[in-house]
Amino acid sequence: MDLTTAINGAARRTPTWPLYILCALPPVWFVYQGFTGGLGVEPIRALEHKLGELALQFLLAGLTITPLRRHLGVNLLKFRRMLGLAAFFYVVLHLLVWLVLDVQIPAQIWADIVKRPYITVGMAGFLLLIPLAVTSNQWSIRRMGVKWRQLHLLVYPAVFLGALHFVMLVKGFQIEPLLYLGAVLMLLGLRVVPKRRRQIA
Repeated sequence: MDLTTAINGAARRTPTWPLYILCALPPVWFVYQGFTGGLGVEPIRALEHKLGELALQFLLAGLTITPLRRHLGVNLLKFRRMLGLAAFFYVVLHLLVWLVLDVQIPAQIWADIVKRPYITVGMAGFLLLIPLAVTSNQWSIRRMGVKWRQLHLLVYPAVFLGALHFVMLVKGFQIEPLLYLGAVLMLLGLRVVPKRRRQIA
């Protein structure tokens, strides 16, 4: 048995529902860290960053599903919906921390969205994710048919905007957000690479 076969077999045997629970646990740990001083001198900013970064990581994980299947034969499609919903969950938490704990002043929210480009970009990415989260169910897939696949292509600009938001957010030259952006561009680029040709014995 080769590694690809072993991974595919393990994926088929692994239920998705425990993974939803695991994905929801990190915020509990973050809140505990915030109350115990584990998030540093600016806990709200640190919490925003951690939640936003996790959202981006889940989006990137979702982007790897198709290239893994196309180029390596690793089939993890059953986990793509879970990864997408987990990413949306963390984007919403990231936004709520910014709205409720950081800005706090309703009149200032719209001003920040308009005047600060990195917030404008991030909000645009969030808006693109909303219809994807709403239609991530079997009823929508059956109801929409081909249009469902077309709609879910919005994940590509949404992930790009999320990575760009991270790059624009940081001050000065920092390698971490650039690595995320590079990973997004690489994974998007793999979608235009022809499918691997299997060798014929």
